[in-house]
Amino acid sequence: MATPLTDQEKRKQISIRGIVGVENVAELKKSFNRHLHFTLVKDRNIATPRDYYFALAHTVRDHLVGRWIRTQQFYYEADPKRVYYLSLEFYMGRTLQNTMINLGLQNFIENRSSCFLDSMATLGLAAYGYGIRYEYGIFNQKIRDGWQVEEADDWLRHGNPWEKARPEYMLDGSKWVDTQVVLAMPYDTPIPGYMNNTVNTMRLWSARAPNDFNLRDFNVGDYIQAVLDRNLAENISRVLYPNDNFFEGKELRLKQEYFVVAATLQDIIRRFKTTKKGTPGRTSFESFPDKVAIQLNDTHPAMAIPELMRIFVDIEKLDWDTAWDLTRRTFAYTNHTVLPEALERWPVELLETLLPRHLQIIYQINQSHLDRISALFPNNIDKLRKMSLIEEDGCKRVNMAHLCIVGSHAVNGVAEIHSNIIKTEVFRDFSELEPEKFQNKTNGITPRRWLLLCNPGLAELIAEVIGEDYVKDLGQLEKLNDFVDDAAFIRDVSKVKQDNKLKFAQYLENEYRVKINPSSMFDVHVKRIHEYKRQLLNCLHIITMYNRIRKNPTAPFVPRTVIIGGKAAPGYHMAKMIIKLITSVGEVVNNDPVVGNKLKVIFLENYRVSLAEKVIPATDLSEQISTAGTEASGTGNMKFMLNGALTIGTMDGANVEMAEEAGEENLFIFGMRVEDVAELDKKGYDAMSYYKKIPELKEVMDQITSGFFSPKNPELFKDLTNMLFKYDRFKVFADFEAYMKCQEKVSKLYQNPTEWTKMVIKNIAATGKFSSDRTITEYATEVWGVKPTDLKIPPPNEPREDNLVKGRYKPTSF
Repeated sequence: MATPLTDQEKRKQISIRGIVGVENVAELKKSFNRHLHFTLVKDRNIATPRDYYFALAHTVRDHLVGRWIRTQQFYYEADPKRVYYLSLEFYMGRTLQNTMINLGLQNFIENRSSCFLDSMATLGLAAYGYGIRYEYGIFNQKIRDGWQVEEADDWLRHGNPWEKARPEYMLDGSKWVDTQVVLAMPYDTPIPGYMNNTVNTMRLWSARAPNDFNLRDFNVGDYIQAVLDRNLAENISRVLYPNDNFFEGKELRLKQEYFVVAATLQDIIRRFKTTKKGTPGRTSFESFPDKVAIQLNDTHPAMAIPELMRIFVDIEKLDWDTAWDLTRRTFAYTNHTVLPEALERWPVELLETLLPRHLQIIYQINQSHLDRISALFPNNIDKLRKMSLIEEDGCKRVNMAHLCIVGSHAVNGVAEIHSNIIKTEVFRDFSELEPEKFQNKTNGITPRRWLLLCNPGLAELIAEVIGEDYVKDLGQLEKLNDFVDDAAFIRDVSKVKQDNKLKFAQYLENEYRVKINPSSMFDVHVKRIHEYKRQLLNCLHIITMYNRIRKNPTAPFVPRTVIIGGKAAPGYHMAKMIIKLITSVGEVVNNDPVVGNKLKVIFLENYRVSLAEKVIPATDLSEQISTAGTEASGTGNMKFMLNGALTIGTMDGANVEMAEEAGEENLFIFGMRVEDVAELDKKGYDAMSYYKKIPELKEVMDQITSGFFSPKNPELFKDLTNMLFKYDRFKVFADFEAYMKCQEKVSKLYQNPTEWTKMVIKNIAATGKFSSDRTITEYATEVWGVKPTDLKIPPPNEPREDNLVKGRYKPTSF
């Protein structure tokens, strides 16, 4: 006898029929079977789970294609101003489920994007994402004997059902001096808006060597070598450099940066010329900034500025002043870091070798810039030195952030505190010169991926009490404040969290063979491993809790499972040592019978987007504990807040605005503020003084130093302890005491589930500001000069053969 449907399943069935109709459900099944049979050449007897995934992905993509083509047709006809978002680091995560949600298909297919691109499509902006199609993504992290080991992430091994190769748009990607041309092959991925007809494009470039060979070399037997040399060109898109907040002037990285901007700008200009209406003949570029907005995501695509100047001056024959005016009005720059070691500074010698014409252009830009500074501040050599694009100290370098500021009409940070720091400290001279140029655009996250997709239980619960419109207008979550004292809602929110914790505990047991207590507090710290993010401070707290349990095993203790995850850049020794310390502490804590189930330490191997989607909904406490003034914004903090975790954090990055929105009393805020850090820097930070006056800190450090956590090699963590005592720029000891006290407050509140959940509801209700839809709306109106709108693109009809034959389809330009 069939099992009766649950209420939730009945609602989903109704939703299926409402969205696609009964006959369309059958059509989808038919399409799925067709792809399994004809596209993948498999039947159900031998099909693997991956085959089913690919068949489903192709089925869903079929639903996109008509809208995708129609969107591009609409852009061709209406010729709106287009926005181009350039980034060397697009992580799309799981495309299938995100796409199904945005198409309204999620509710009846239960199998298993970058936030800004998602929001651009949802808001109906004519927008394009551009980047590199890396053959190998950020490495896969393995933990062996407690150490991080890197393995290649061959993410394209099985193909990618979402991308469409476009060889017809292959371009000369770049040409280095005295070397062969590198071709750029575009691969397009559709980016659908949420429940609308807009489907935008992300275009990623793959490096290809040309097919022509030198016939003379071929005849003398060097054909094999000529074929092998193709790899040198194609290495450009081979691997993604990990973002480690340390700039390394590697030649391959510069080639990647130039490759993506050279190909992208050719494509942008091709599209501008194709859709430009006017007198036939030579294109007028007068309207270029009115039709094109280019957003530089960090300094990685900064070579776009001299490259556009080269195109305008050398190829299109515009005079310098006109070209410079058009260039500045086209570009805008987003800064993502205040750490000086992370800012790109390319050696002049390297640019001279690879891109001599671009270096000439940069020198000319700099000369005009310095002439202006000289006229405004006569005889002020120090100001000229500080504001020059060329740094003369030691090896001559080009400061790419300065190039971006001078070559853009708008510059923004990604949180209020970060934007203030770049205005008043990092780029103070530039900000004083052109204050109107500097803005703030606080980062945001897409609620489609970071709530509907990863936490359907909570998303549905919210929809039941305030309706479904909040998905496109996250500000509506403030209506949840009316339910803070509602006993039934409190119970339901608590149950959703517990269900997510059970699910994640089961996942850990299946995947990692680790058993955890799902009734314990899930205390989670997941992000790149870096000194400024202070995973070390968390580790010191773990050891302190461990020591307290050992001293008094019968004392009351709120059980915790501390979950830490993140990758260390392969060449970042200190970050790798931090991972080894965490895993070594975990080894001791997890195997101590005195501790039992009270405290567990888990290091999440290979933390990535798909793992984030599992751990974030299950988290009780979110750790956001960077030193005040070092984290630009963070978006993990927002994802945790939206998914019902409470935050323990410093007043840094977006934490500041989260505290403003929810009320500081509804976050666990501790430690130094930016002004306290500045004061301590002035006075001089003395780590030893904290060590001497805080007994628990002294005990913890003595344990690490003496080899308590590394008995086979007592000096294993010497580099870490030396850093903490002698040259810790991020002042871990200075915040230790405040952090311990704040953690005690956390434990106390956790013992009162009702009050804890009330605070959770207040936090969820305050996340409206942190939607990427709000962020993109601000960029659109205040930087790009475009208005977010539903483009009212008519839904596509299925293409019929007679339409295709008779050419009834309107022209399009991808």
